[in-house]
Amino acid sequence: MSDRIDTFATATEMLAALRARRVSAVELLDLHQRRIARENGALNAIVEPDFERARRDAEASDARRARGEDGPLQGLPMTLKESINVRGLRTTAGMAMWKDFRSEHDAPVTTRVKGAGAGVMAKTNVPQMLADWQSTNPVYGRTNNPWDLSRTPGGSTGGGAAALAAGLTPLEFGSDIGGSIRVPAAFCGVYGHRPSETAMPRSGQFPMPPMPNAAVVMGVQGPMARSADDLELALDVAAGAEVGEDIAWKLAIPPARRERLGQFRVAVLPAVDWVPLDADVAAALEALASQLGRLGCQVKTAQPDGLGDHRQHYALYLTLLAAVTSARVPAADRRARLEVMRTRDDEWSRAFQRGIESGAPDYVAWFGQREQYRAAWRAFFREWDVLLAPAFIVPAYPHWDKPWPNTPESIRKTLDVNGKPVLEELGLFCAAVATLAGQPATAFPSGRTRGGLPIGLQAIGPYLEDRTPIRFAALAGRELGGFVRPPRYEGD
Repeated sequence: MSDRIDTFATATEMLAALRARRVSAVELLDLHQRRIARENGALNAIVEPDFERARRDAEASDARRARGEDGPLQGLPMTLKESINVRGLRTTAGMAMWKDFRSEHDAPVTTRVKGAGAGVMAKTNVPQMLADWQSTNPVYGRTNNPWDLSRTPGGSTGGGAAALAAGLTPLEFGSDIGGSIRVPAAFCGVYGHRPSETAMPRSGQFPMPPMPNAAVVMGVQGPMARSADDLELALDVAAGAEVGEDIAWKLAIPPARRERLGQFRVAVLPAVDWVPLDADVAAALEALASQLGRLGCQVKTAQPDGLGDHRQHYALYLTLLAAVTSARVPAADRRARLEVMRTRDDEWSRAFQRGIESGAPDYVAWFGQREQYRAAWRAFFREWDVLLAPAFIVPAYPHWDKPWPNTPESIRKTLDVNGKPVLEELGLFCAAVATLAGQPATAFPSGRTRGGLPIGLQAIGPYLEDRTPIRFAALAGRELGGFVRPPRYEGD
């Protein structure tokens, strides 16, 4: 099998080569291992390799194929976010206190990709407790962006996005509650899909018992890749009921609403006066809207009723985010986080404080408010197919050192937005638009800045109609351009 395939091929292309016997699973794994050995030193994206087991899996996959057996991911080497449990591998979430923890269980997503024939060859880097848009921690160190090593690849699935952009892996699964799939995808110029909140299991992360927890809302796990078609392939493998519900519940995600790009009814999120947006990102959104109009799409600035100026919506998101994320850190860290937030007196820090200090009745009341927004989205998508929005307020920004737990100085860290300082945490706004109500959202590349960095946008879709935003991103990529290699890899 001498017909080698490039490691920048899509997962779909690699699987086609495997099925055509143009490459074997062992050869494909070897190809990726050589690339990782050559390129990962500068990136530090791959942090927990499992090559020996991956080789055994690849050999078994080749044997099954020789017997005429196949699977959706048969023979494909891939990676998972470090926080996702893989039996025998470390799961630290970047925390020194867990540096020696090895999982005794596979997460549901791990079980499903392995069951589909994939070989999990490694895990990728994350920030501490998945709580940053940088991917650096005391266990594994810092991951760099393949487009500019001095910049962050995003977080918290930053290692996965960097590995995809550099050709170190064809497929990754990450997680997203604060943009942790969509922001790295945007920063590294790849694709990422935040599924509908209940479209696939959310359990199996962190060094904790691998049990579902229905009270943990908004956070999801989902795929990242170099093409939108690969996102759909991966979602088909991993989608389905949570552990314990799968005895009866079956998921049948409907087909995409449209087959051609020009058929889509596309809403564009209105500008929000209190959320600054980088000029290049705003220009990319405007340019895409204009191009879609010329291709025949119905395009208009619009959003669900009730969002208004987004202040109440964003405050509720921050409150629930604080409640969910604070529950998974030690009590001492929660107290430290609360004291830091008390050093500020603004509506967003007060929203965080409510989430940390909340009681059960508060939590139930917040769910009632959340359902009003969910109803508004259902009504909105009777008229529209997708809502276009930025994935983040700026492109990839330079590394900076952030202490853990956060300090008053770190939460006042600012980003440069059109020459003006803006609190970094305001970047959560872009994630919140889809996350609060549990909507699916597909991040996709949409050109580059004047300085040559990738720009990412997101297409938000109807709940449990994940194929619609994924299809939109796929068609937009074919018509208007999708993934391109970072300049340092153009000659590979």
